[in-house]
Amino acid sequence: MYATTLGQTRHSFPDLKALLAAATPFRSGDALAGIAAESDEMRVAARLALADLPLKTFLEEAVVPYEADEVTRLILDSHDPVAFQPVASMTVGQFREWLLSDDADTAALTALAPGLTPEMVAAVSKIMRNQDLIAVARKTRVVTAFRNTIGLPGRLSVRIQPNHPTDDPQGVAASILDGLTYGCGDAVVGINPASDNTEGCIALMRLVDDIRQRYAIPTQSCILTHVTTSIEAINRGAPLDLVFQSIAGTEAANKGFGITLDLLREGREAALSLKRHTVGDNVMYFETGQGSALSADAHHGVDQQTVEARAYAVARAFKPLLVNTVVGFIGPEYLYDGKQITRAGLEDHFCGKLLGVPMGVDVCYTNHAEADQDDMDNLLTLLAVAGVNFIMGVPGADDVMLGYQSTSYHDALYIRSALGLRPAPEFEAWLESMGMLGPDGRVKELPASDAAFRRLLGPSDGTMVAA
Repeated sequence: MYATTLGQTRHSFPDLKALLAAATPFRSGDALAGIAAESDEMRVAARLALADLPLKTFLEEAVVPYEADEVTRLILDSHDPVAFQPVASMTVGQFREWLLSDDADTAALTALAPGLTPEMVAAVSKIMRNQDLIAVARKTRVVTAFRNTIGLPGRLSVRIQPNHPTDDPQGVAASILDGLTYGCGDAVVGINPASDNTEGCIALMRLVDDIRQRYAIPTQSCILTHVTTSIEAINRGAPLDLVFQSIAGTEAANKGFGITLDLLREGREAALSLKRHTVGDNVMYFETGQGSALSADAHHGVDQQTVEARAYAVARAFKPLLVNTVVGFIGPEYLYDGKQITRAGLEDHFCGKLLGVPMGVDVCYTNHAEADQDDMDNLLTLLAVAGVNFIMGVPGADDVMLGYQSTSYHDALYIRSALGLRPAPEFEAWLESMGMLGPDGRVKELPASDAAFRRLLGPSDGTMVAA
């Protein structure tokens, strides 16, 4: 039992997960689950109680039972007590103050990450303002590599997302070309296939790999299919770079995705066996999103933001190249409007980075949410200030296959220019070799007559070859 008195009212919370839920900034998903604070006063009372809670409590009381959940077992069994020692005597409130201090520099935060649990970082995020989340995340760096290096200071990478409603090779290739001419694609060329058919996924892998090799692009590709399909593609000799999987923060939710931790290990080992990497061996790409466990009725009464943070512990165990919270994708039942989406995006980025996860954010919304592109412009700018590793590049910001709104290649140009951010160093050198960088180091506009554009387009007759 946790309790605090606010004014003349005493507020009680039966267990740790109830306290965490009540302290969470309001969002529609927690209200749908019936676990949100009943009033703003109750929310403030929960935050006061949470601020006085020792961090060690999260090692003693699990929000999802240890015996019933392999994610909980992973979190507690992999906890590093030596790394935790610098903050072991702190309360959640004291931890917030330390995170905002000069003592919590990049080196200290990097060393601390293995000693933190998802529940700890979720808890401290609940008593932080948006600017606090940005200030701490900006100091936190997680660097990963495959054929290029992602997450370095002063860099912002972009995933080219060339989805097509029928996986048409020409349509996919045209979208890839479009993104490359805007200097995007250093995070990954990642396609959500319209079909999970193994043969179709292998065809897309070969398409992207042909383009990559043809122009010697130092990047990586990924077909965002189920891990079992990726393993089968590897067994068939497909040119697979990264293994993708959607993950969640409870064993039951992951079972809903058709996965276990053992299956993820198998996928990682299969990808490593191909030895396609050059500058680093991070071979996994994970996507997450607040509300996924609730939508599967697999949240165990835990608030959606804390469950989301637990998904980052799953990701951390497999040393991924990229982790992407698709923040507004699930819909207004879980994040109702632009305000809730913005807060969730900053929380997810903060929590992932503190746990040592290479976080990107799909700055996005569905068309039935109370949000618009101005909200996404705001969140994109806030995340870039916070040092997000990568964002999405979707042609026109409108995904024609998945049917949602994200960020475009133009948006990537805007934010890199506004904040002086650059692509991954190996990719930047390629852009320069292709004549696609101006004298100021920015990606320049390429008219159809430009030599670099013509080289990317293909043969001299201007017909682009897809594969």
